[in-house]
Amino acid sequence: MMMKFIPFLTTLIALMSILSGCDTKPDAASGPADPQTSTSASSPRFQISWTMHLNLPVPEDAEMVQQVENQFNVDLNIWNIENNRYEALLDKKLAQGEIPDLFRVRQPQDLLRYQQQGLLAEIPEDMLKEYAPNTMKALEAYAPDYQDDGMIDGKYYGIPGINPTNIYRMPVVYRQDWLDKLGLPVPDTLEEFEQVIYAFANEDPDGNGQKDTYGLSRQGMNVVFGAFGQIVFADQLYFGKKDGKLVIGALEPEMKEALQYLRKWYQDGVIDPEFITGENKGGYKHLSHAFIDGRIGMTSMGNYYHWIQDGDYMTLDAYGEETPVEAAFNAKELNVKNPQARITFGRPFRGPDGQRGSQAYDMLMSFTAIGADAAKETGKMEEILKILDYVSASPDVDEYTSMIHGVQGKHWQWAGASQEDVIVLPPYDKMFSYQNSIGANIGMTVPLMPTTRREQWASTLGLDQDGIYNALEVATPSLTDKGPDLVQLKNKAYISIITGEKPLNYFDEFVQEFMTAGGTEVIQEANDWYFKHSVKMDAER
Repeated sequence: MMMKFIPFLTTLIALMSILSGCDTKPDAASGPADPQTSTSASSPRFQISWTMHLNLPVPEDAEMVQQVENQFNVDLNIWNIENNRYEALLDKKLAQGEIPDLFRVRQPQDLLRYQQQGLLAEIPEDMLKEYAPNTMKALEAYAPDYQDDGMIDGKYYGIPGINPTNIYRMPVVYRQDWLDKLGLPVPDTLEEFEQVIYAFANEDPDGNGQKDTYGLSRQGMNVVFGAFGQIVFADQLYFGKKDGKLVIGALEPEMKEALQYLRKWYQDGVIDPEFITGENKGGYKHLSHAFIDGRIGMTSMGNYYHWIQDGDYMTLDAYGEETPVEAAFNAKELNVKNPQARITFGRPFRGPDGQRGSQAYDMLMSFTAIGADAAKETGKMEEILKILDYVSASPDVDEYTSMIHGVQGKHWQWAGASQEDVIVLPPYDKMFSYQNSIGANIGMTVPLMPTTRREQWASTLGLDQDGIYNALEVATPSLTDKGPDLVQLKNKAYISIITGEKPLNYFDEFVQEFMTAGGTEVIQEANDWYFKHSVKMDAER
């Protein structure tokens, strides 16, 4: 049976030597090298509730959770909160008076909201450095610009979770077999894109003799907006930079021109009429069911690793022999539906003024905080930080890898003596999110840039170019208070214009309504932050 091969981080080795300061490595089974991470059996056995990224529930008897519990003499209660509905389900628990001790703040803009509600404990900076030294050293070494993003009024409330692979923007994906049948190239300009999507909708690219295909849906629209320099359909208000200031992209006048295209395409039957509810119909949130089911021929949903096709790059089998990688996520599901289907990546197409881009996830992915109740028990916060540091950034390469992949020799093994390449062993190599099933990977993301084969493949696709990032990296008080309502207002206005429910000129009325509903204050506070942040960055250079 072929084993799943995961090329490891070359940069990890360098970081481990920085963090450990020596070449001696403890036996992974014997526990952490730092005595701070060991807890005496005579110490109180803390009950610690823990939130994390979950694609599948973590069983109560999960092997890796039990290992951490035994090592630190604690009881961990993993809250199984479905990632697709994380905020809604978490807020329900919070409303019932339940506050997790290890508090994952998935959306960075929510840190201020939770802090204002009194749900988070202040984490003294000296405590962070003493009990989570490896995590803090990783931030200092690889993401110094983000170190203070978890501070509110000069006090730490959240540890920034930085994902370095977010230098790669969301891909622009086409059905290559449809393009081939229609004799069309991957489009490079807005005009060429328009020709492609009309052909996808009108020239029966799937060959079934029915008019049941469309050019694009909701996620593809962000690439249209990107051709005018902005991003609109996101979970949060998306800020851009213009004339030295921050602006909300959805309010910019050039969006009116983009909307003119979209409303015409919708009227002409080129846009999937189900775009209002999105491309994902449930389950794993990065799946574009509209694309998988053959309704649309273009999307920009998910990340690069959600679109790996059979043979996109070479991996290794259990014997160290090179073998073609297998399809994953969207590409895999597409081939189950249609084995003849093929996909290709395109560069975001160029707009009238030469702009192009697709949405990019922020490097700041989340915050890890401590719940307010945890601070009420003497020693509990320190213990949580020690555990978090160990499961997230252990300076021992074997331990670090085991915290991500499970028990060495049972769930994974090194592909060679260099300890750079990881092989996930059967049957786990064929299991979706097996880490959740065994209780591994319960820590936070630390900013180590991978040099794996998968990321090398991503870099050949040019995904580190043409990304449009949210220029506002933190939440402000007014954004925390008014942001959700403003997002709803924005989405409703855009959908009503695209579908023809409202005329194009309604855009100007929408902008005024948006500003009156709190947009003026949100933009002012955003620019206050941007000015202070820019001054600070200039002073540190």
